[in-house]
Amino acid sequence: MNTSLNSLYTELVIEHDKRPLHAGLREPFDAEVHHVNPTCGDEITLRLHLSGASEQRRIEDVSYEAIGCAMSRAAASIMADLLLGRTVAEMDPVREHFEAAMGSRGTIDGDEELIGDGVALLGAAKFPARVKCVLMPWKAYQAALVEIQTLGE
Repeated sequence: MNTSLNSLYTELVIEHDKRPLHAGLREPFDAEVHHVNPTCGDEITLRLHLSGASEQRRIEDVSYEAIGCAMSRAAASIMADLLLGRTVAEMDPVREHFEAAMGSRGTIDGDEELIGDGVALLGAAKFPARVKCVLMPWKAYQAALVEIQTLGE
């Protein structure tokens, strides 16, 4: 592999791709969304199960089926691990920081305390075509939150 691909496919990314955390669709769930990245064909079906109300909604389960490149599958694994057991409100700054770092083309360093293993995905920020692959699971999570909110109204 060339040097730029080495920075893209870190050992942690490869590990999450080969041994994904929380993969497989499970019940119960409050929302199910399906997203496709039309530029490369990556797909994710994500199920989200919450408990509680309002800002104290806790993420009880995130399950998913991800098809596509190693980056998108690893991103789903890392995201699911970050989300589980946390409140939606706790995850807002994590998601915002991760999205900002991914959109920075490598100019924003990721805060490992905030995004955990997500720092391993930040090499993709230098490759615009890969940014969509990495952000797809987060966009599916956001869509599932909207679906839950819409159903609750």
